[in-house]
Formats: sequence, C-alpha cells, structure tokens
Amino acid sequence: MTRLNLDQLSAFLHVVRLGSVTKAADALHLTQPAITARLRNLQSALGTELFDRSAGGLRLTRKGEMLLTYAERFERLDGLVQRDIVAPESLEGRLRIGVSETIAQCWLPDLITRLHGRYPNLEIEFNVDISINLRAALLDRGLDLAVLLGPISEYSVTNIDLPDFDLAWYVAARTPEPDDPADHFRRPVLTYARQTRPFRELKKLLQDRVDPDVALFPSSSLSACFRLVEAELGVAALPRALGREYVARGTIREFDPGWVPPPLHFTASYLAEPPSPLIESAAELALEAAREYVNA
Repeated sequence: MTRLNLDQLSAFLHVVRLGSVTKAADALHLTQPAITARLRNLQSALGTELFDRSAGGLRLTRKGEMLLTYAERFERLDGLVQRDIVAPESLEGRLRIGVSETIAQCWLPDLITRLHGRYPNLEIEFNVDISINLRAALLDRGLDLAVLLGPISEYSVTNIDLPDFDLAWYVAARTPEPDDPADHFRRPVLTYARQTRPFRELKKLLQDRVDPDVALFPSSSLSACFRLVEAELGVAALPRALGREYVARGTIREFDPGWVPPPLHFTASYLAEPPSPLIESAAELALEAAREYVNA
C-alpha cells in the first residue's frame, strides 16, 4: 500500500509553485539534491511520472495535475492540525519577516516579543529593507510576512491594514524661526530612500508647492535623518511617532509650512496560498502591536 509522505508532498508543491528545484530548496532550507530525492521517491511511491520531461521545464503530467489538487488538500489539513491541535509552545520551524525601517524603529521589538511568547520554539528571522524590495521578496516566497508601505495589489496577497503614521516637518531646535516657515526649504530636505513612495510623493509636493529646485537628500536610515536635522544640516518630514523623543529632548522642533505629506500607510501582507495559520497569526499579532503602539 502506498503511503504519502508530507515532506515529499511539500517539496512537490514548492517546486510547482516556485517553478524550480533551486527556489524550492531555498524556501524549504534544504539542498537541491534533497529536493530532487524527495521528488524521485514520491514518483517511485506513486508509480507514475509527475513532470513531463519532454515538454521542457517543469510542466506537470495529467497525474501530476491530479496530485497537485490532492496535495493542496493535505497541506490545508496539515495547517488546520497545526492551528487547532498542536500546542503553540510545541510548534517549531522558521518564520521569515520583512519590515520597513519605520516599523523597525517603532513596534518591531514588541511584535518579536509577542511571537516568541506565543511560539517559544519558533525561529524568527527578520529583515529590514525598503518596501519595493520587501514586496519582491514576498512574491518570490523569500519572506513569509512583509510589513511595508502597502497594500500589495496582487490577487495572491492578503493585506491587513495597519494604523497610519502621520508625518510632521522638523528643523533643529536652535535654528532661528524665519518670518515665513517656507524659508526652511532653503536647506536640503532629508527624506526616505529614492525608490520609495514617500520620496516620490514628497518630491512632487515640493515641486508643486515650493520650488522644483529644492535639494532632496534621500536616505534609507530614518535615525540618520533625525541626527542630520539635529545638526542643522537640513529639514525633514518624518513620522511624528518617531519625532516625539527628539522633540522631548529639545534637539528638534516641528514647523508648519501650511502643508504636510500624506500619512504613511502600512500593511501586514502575506501570500494567501498556501494557507498558513502561523503566518495569519503573525499578521494579527502585528496588528495588535501596531495598535498598542499608536494608542500608547
């Protein structure tokens, strides 16, 4: 009697979804020979070819298409068992999270604490990057959960809306107050990295409202932006949630030129397929952490 092996089915599903043994090996943290061996053993156990080698690439045979349907059912059942039967403290594995730097500077530590408290045996790997890179990594299945400037407009992605971050204009506290607050824009404007939505939106607003020649100094480090503002090397529109600490220390202050860029909207985004109660739980914990931070 043929017995299906869940590890073999998982390898099969990953190869089909990712389109290559190499990507499947990376996603499952295995070697390519290990993935190949699992596929070979699965085909041997079933007594049938799952991939049409003559077609080139990894095109499924008719039996392979049938197995795909059944394998997805097994996967869903396994996820339900993990969610409803297995005690959270017994759950093992790895969760790969990618976050924007704004989140890393705010409530990421609280999210990690909540995850570790619920899943003490889970290995949590996190990466801080700009949203465009996080989006690409998520769609390429290099991340399980991405907290980024969203939403991601892909049918395959589930987006959970998180509380917005209001922005405010900041200048060094010791900078003299001009008669016209817009005179602050004679200094460079420190802002988010060039390949981000906030940079693009701010650049257009400055061109429309101030001067097309306003100097923009993009940076991937928000903490560096705040330090440069403190040093009177520029002004910046940055999250008020992060600016409070500097204002309280008396090193920077807000100014009002009569307008401010739109709030930053973040989402906790993950692939809807395959369904994963663990990743869904992580996204819900991200929402809890974000709400608590905003309401603190």
